[in-house]
Amino acid sequence: MADTSTVDKTSWEKALAQLTKDREGQYVTIEVVDREYGDETEAERLPFAYANYDRKDDVVVIGVGGKSGAYPVVLGHMIWHPTEVDVDLAAGAVKVVEPDGTTTFVGFFPDLGKA
Repeated sequence: MADTSTVDKTSWEKALAQLTKDREGQYVTIEVVDREYGDETEAERLPFAYANYDRKDDVVVIGVGGKSGAYPVVLGHMIWHPTEVDVDLAAGAVKVVEPDGTTTFVGFFPDLGKA
């Protein structure tokens, strides 16, 4: 995520909405790095549904699935009270940091079906 820029909190909603518009349906992996529990894969190569920031509840939600019979249910990964959101729209990568340092990485796979 070398070209990733930290997004100002006032722009989190807009940046994540643009990511959703640009990447909806592409396959995504969600990984969580936690000091206490270690590294965990939350979702692996599932279709990306959306990413948003809910200002009222102070939560970033990454949704996967829900668009086909193979993945009929949307699963939401929630990151409560984020302190940092880094978005790389060109590469399709997101990093979200929680107050305790727990970090969620969202990475997209190239859409091999498009030329």
